[in-house]
Amino acid sequence: MWDVPGLSLFLEENMEKILVLDFGGQYNQLIARRVRDHKVYAEILPYTTPIEEIKNNNYKGIIFTGGPNSVFDMESPHYSPDILDLGIPVLGICYGCQLIAWMAKGEVKTAPVSEYGKIEFNVLDNNSKLFKDVPQKSVVWMSHTDYIAIAPAGFQVIGNTNDCPCAAMQNTEKSIYAVQFHPEVTHSEFGNKMLYNFLYEVCGCHGDWVMDNFIENTVAELREKIGDKNVILGLSGGVDSSVAAGLLSRAVGKQLTCVFVDQGLMRKDEGDFVEQTFTSLFDMNFVRVNCGDHFMECLKGVTDPEEKRKIIGTEFYKVFWDEVRSRAEDGYFAQGTIYPDVIESGLGESSVIKSHHNVGGLPDHVDFKDIIEPLRDLFKDEVRKAGLELGIPERLVFRQPFPGPGLGIRIIGEVTEEKVRIVQDADFIYREEVDKAAADYKKEHGEEPSWMPNQYFAALTNMRSVGVMGDFRTYDYAVALRAVKTIDFMTAESAEIPYAVLNKVMNRIINEVKGVNRVFYDLTSKPPGTIEFE
Repeated sequence: MWDVPGLSLFLEENMEKILVLDFGGQYNQLIARRVRDHKVYAEILPYTTPIEEIKNNNYKGIIFTGGPNSVFDMESPHYSPDILDLGIPVLGICYGCQLIAWMAKGEVKTAPVSEYGKIEFNVLDNNSKLFKDVPQKSVVWMSHTDYIAIAPAGFQVIGNTNDCPCAAMQNTEKSIYAVQFHPEVTHSEFGNKMLYNFLYEVCGCHGDWVMDNFIENTVAELREKIGDKNVILGLSGGVDSSVAAGLLSRAVGKQLTCVFVDQGLMRKDEGDFVEQTFTSLFDMNFVRVNCGDHFMECLKGVTDPEEKRKIIGTEFYKVFWDEVRSRAEDGYFAQGTIYPDVIESGLGESSVIKSHHNVGGLPDHVDFKDIIEPLRDLFKDEVRKAGLELGIPERLVFRQPFPGPGLGIRIIGEVTEEKVRIVQDADFIYREEVDKAAADYKKEHGEEPSWMPNQYFAALTNMRSVGVMGDFRTYDYAVALRAVKTIDFMTAESAEIPYAVLNKVMNRIINEVKGVNRVFYDLTSKPPGTIEFE
């Protein structure tokens, strides 16, 4: 277990915990989130975790994740069969299901017919604890090329599909359950109910994972750990660093200094909003470093997207750490690392999905006692809940995702002060009108509209075209509007914002934003496109 402020107190001996044992599946984070949605704390550990560590952590249950491998390939991830004899309930999902069969001396083979996507599932045992209040037939999400040909001794087949004779099995004596499908994804109609049943009917959980306990206990441990030392936090204005700032401020007040680097590539008035919010809401020292001119100079003449990213990242790093180094004073450095950052950067021997700048050690040239990461074991939705509990404004807590390089990658071609002004103004109008239309709909219907995007912003193309405004010929830029619906930001579809809203946005941008005479709406899905423009 990581030494994370807040967790040693928060995860008390008697607190319910579920272990998600990672075998390389793509939905591991989602499994843990689903468990936490049911008010039971879940943590993800790699399959290389020693069995003694698992024994000593008092888990109420263990979930084996999916994975891309075949269990009969000895190069694939495996685990000691002794884990099935610990007396801890186990649920295997997909590869985890096959692994249980393999460990218990069943037979796993390449399936004559692979299953992928939505498949009709048949419950064969209505008395199974796993299927309490689950109908006889339902749709589940399958993704497998191997299958259980013969269930192990002591196991009962409790579900099947037309092409999978053992789509679910159980050993009630040992409280071991396994499903070939993915109950954690929304495509499995009653998958969430099955997970609930495993937690409450099989594991005997009561549900004691609540946000207010986390805040109270985290603040207490932060005070104990920090003592009379100072803390410096890198504040971006995003929800993660903002909530970390809120926790630290509540814990140590003026011992906290937040360093906010405004590189001139933020959304309209966002730098001022961040400064006003944190100086008025929290007891802390707030340092704003305005360096927009420096970044404009560094980006002069640069058009390649990757080169822009590199310059912005490198210069931000230099500016930030130059400011921080002068304030270190043998205190602590804090950052808003969250659980997905840790998982995606690799747990143990797990594969790295993508690296994160906030996961790792400190630069050699900066002298701090240690790193403090109070949100390291929270998912994004849990961070938002904590933010609301701390009194942080909803506008900041539910802030639209914003890329690290800022507007630099929402401007095609060279970044200039004029282009930054254009995209800031256009983006402000777009978000204002979408938010207003959504609020009006909710007021009338009592719920958000189905078209409400998960992310929406304006970008500036590098295209200039002829237009007519009044009696004058213009030769100005085209703005592109982007809006997507997505669950996980790994895939996305264009949001169907009503034409009337888009038309109003177009009129306002043309009339109010100098230098623009055309507005486009981007219909591209992800893939093949990305959500951002560069």
